[in-house]
Amino acid sequence: MSTPVTVAPGRTAARSRRELAYAVLLCLAGAGLAAWAATRSWSVEPATRDVLPAGQRSRTGADLLPWVSALAYVGLAGGGAVLATGGRLRRLLGVSLTGVGLALAVGGGVGLTEAGVSRHWPALVLVGGLALAAGGACAAWRGGGWPAMGARYDRRAAPASAVDAGRPAVQRGTRDAWDALDRGEDPTVS
Repeated sequence: MSTPVTVAPGRTAARSRRELAYAVLLCLAGAGLAAWAATRSWSVEPATRDVLPAGQRSRTGADLLPWVSALAYVGLAGGGAVLATGGRLRRLLGVSLTGVGLALAVGGGVGLTEAGVSRHWPALVLVGGLALAAGGACAAWRGGGWPAMGARYDRRAAPASAVDAGRPAVQRGTRDAWDALDRGEDPTVS
């Protein structure tokens, strides 16, 4: 019978930070790729004019499917939000990003089926959408245990000593005056 392998606490923290980084990079790279590919020229059509010379009209993916670029920007914002959230909210955001990524992949698939459309730009939207969906699924599945921004960066208020409690913060020192302002108190009154 084999014994279970235990992992040192430092290693699990490093692993969760690495998973967070991979998920965020997948989301941002996928959404960025889709946003970039949606702004490229997907088709070139002859422009119909009554005057000569007849020109060509270029249509981007955003012209053909305007919702694709909007979803790509939502994916970019959501990829950044994965860093700022934690716990259940991050998992919910991961589910949402998975849906946005799948919708982007559908947009790329629709672009591939259009007649007269270059195939490589919609294919890049499809790949970007799948990468975004993979990053979102990773955040939804494993994101609850990843480190979150928050209390680590909050300032903790120092307890006031009994000697200084009766005097205004301005008389106690510059640091106490700033601390009082940070708490929303008037430092000139006690």
